Amino acid sequence: MVPGEFNLINTYFSSPSNRQDVLLGIGDDCAVVSVPGNKQLAITTDTLVDGVHFPSDTSAADIACKAIAVNLSDLAAMGAEPAWLTLALSLPQVDEGWLRSFSDSFRQMADKYNVQLIGGDTTQGPLSITVQAMGLVDADNIMRRDTARPCDAIYVSGTLGDAAAGLKIAQQGLAVDENRAWLLDRLNCPEPRVALGMKVAQYCSCAIDISDGLLADLGHILEASHCGATVSIDRVPLSHQLVEYSINRNEVDWEMVLSGGDDYELCLVVAPENENRLMNIASDVSLPLTRVGVIEDHNSLNIVDQTGAKYLFDHSGYEHFTE
Repeated sequence: MVPGEFNLINTYFSSPSNRQDVLLGIGDDCAVVSVPGNKQLAITTDTLVDGVHFPSDTSAADIACKAIAVNLSDLAAMGAEPAWLTLALSLPQVDEGWLRSFSDSFRQMADKYNVQLIGGDTTQGPLSITVQAMGLVDADNIMRRDTARPCDAIYVSGTLGDAAAGLKIAQQGLAVDENRAWLLDRLNCPEPRVALGMKVAQYCSCAIDISDGLLADLGHILEASHCGATVSIDRVPLSHQLVEYSINRNEVDWEMVLSGGDDYELCLVVAPENENRLMNIASDVSLPLTRVGVIEDHNSLNIVDQTGAKYLFDHSGYEHFTE
């Protein structure tokens, strides 16, 4: 028997509230939540479309993981504490095995970051998943894109290019060894840097999550802040899995690393006097941070090697609606 919309919601997506600030959750026309008087509300929305944002053979569990992760990454870039989610799910047909795997993974991911699903919608159509995430942030500690200043240092968390390599592996149908499996996992289930974002916000006023590639996303900061930057390609952090996949560092596809997207790491811009504090926080949350460049008083983004020679790239990052 194929369940109707409301039975589907009750079966797969209703669960007791795990947050006291959820006054009314799934089951009414609207959800009602309580926002503390000393906080402001940060809201973000991302849609994942089959064949565009994930390969069509991606597992339901990985799709659910990624749907939450990409939204929590946006909250992390603002320094917000995740609180609530809504989910709009479009399905070509009801597949109860797929739904069970998706909902179990969705619930596990939400529990991991203490966020509560409070509402949404289901409909029939091409497979797509839209998640809206809401979080709480201190008014005085919101990280933005328009506050970079000349002489500020540019840092990135983790390693870059792993997900883009994972996508190539998936698209080419390559045999999967241990390194390639790790790269595929970075594509399918990224880890949002929530703890880092929340802790650094008191010392760092400017940040962005790296979703479309470092070149494109740092470019958004530079445009909003009316400044330029120089990034040293030799300082860009790479995982040993990516280096081994590429044979060695000299063979790395740097355009893929800097423009491939789906990293969901944080790019942080910090004043020089706060760099030590930033590194102490990175140590506290056990996450590598790497200084890759500096903000400068011009209007371009320069990528250079250790000799100062400039790299030129054909593409600046992933974009929708390109011909």
